[in-house]
Amino acid sequence: MSTNDDVLGAADAAYTTTDDTQPVAVNLQICNKHVPPANEAFLGNCEWYYRPLHDEFIDKSGVASWEALKAWATTWNPFDNVDVFLRFLANRDEMIAPDSAHSHWSRHANFMMRHIGCGHLPPDYYISYGYYYCYTYGERLQPRLSDAGKTWLEDARYLLQSHIEDGLKDNMKGNEITVVCRRYPNRTVQMEVTQYELEVDPITFKTFAFNTHVPAYLDAGLADLPITDLMRIGTQPNAEEWLDEETWNQAVDSGIEVVRDKAKGAWDAVSNAPQAVSEAIYNGASEGVSAVEQALSRLMQKLR
Repeated sequence: MSTNDDVLGAADAAYTTTDDTQPVAVNLQICNKHVPPANEAFLGNCEWYYRPLHDEFIDKSGVASWEALKAWATTWNPFDNVDVFLRFLANRDEMIAPDSAHSHWSRHANFMMRHIGCGHLPPDYYISYGYYYCYTYGERLQPRLSDAGKTWLEDARYLLQSHIEDGLKDNMKGNEITVVCRRYPNRTVQMEVTQYELEVDPITFKTFAFNTHVPAYLDAGLADLPITDLMRIGTQPNAEEWLDEETWNQAVDSGIEVVRDKAKGAWDAVSNAPQAVSEAIYNGASEGVSAVEQALSRLMQKLR
């Protein structure tokens, strides 16, 4: 365990010496904030966020209301399921190893095995946004996209997870986090987060993760997709999610760059793009229509 990590809380454990069959109860305290790198082969898979071993989560993930699922994810304590926790604990050394290839590994499970008895819970983003939308987009959106759209979805999924890894790696080195947007350098993400604290602060982690959505979508080639794909992508998120300010922000930022690329030489026609995108999102949300769909359709009308 890193000497920079704080040790908080307590848990019970039992150890048995090789020459004694009677277990001896000891006080166990583990709070390792040092995040080991993920196995790159796992990136791009939905299970990277959270492998659904808990029956309770499988049941809850079918609720009709997005708000209900999100609220549940912020209060759920994965340590309450003793059977699953012990299953993880039996493989703890492999679960916390750098580049682990263990079949039960996920960022969620890895966090659990590094924070035992210290009061820290895995970021709810791993379940309520990462895992949920990874599968929602895969199952509902992917079949409706063109071949180019399907490639974009695969690349964006990889970049979303790769960017989280980049941010966690930066936070292990210091307080500065940088996630580069290669195609649009102006959309590069820069944040200042106290070293080792990114993953243990769920609110900051959610903000960080949402900020990385824009460079992931854009570098995956969002602006290159046909309008039909853009409309289908824009109508995918649940209506309730548009109440989240950070969702609006990523829609505006992504929409602006897409419209700029689509406009090409007709930039004068959309010189008020930021305002138009914001107005379109507001009007679309009030009408129960996707923000991105409204933004793109209204802005593209200006080009005709």
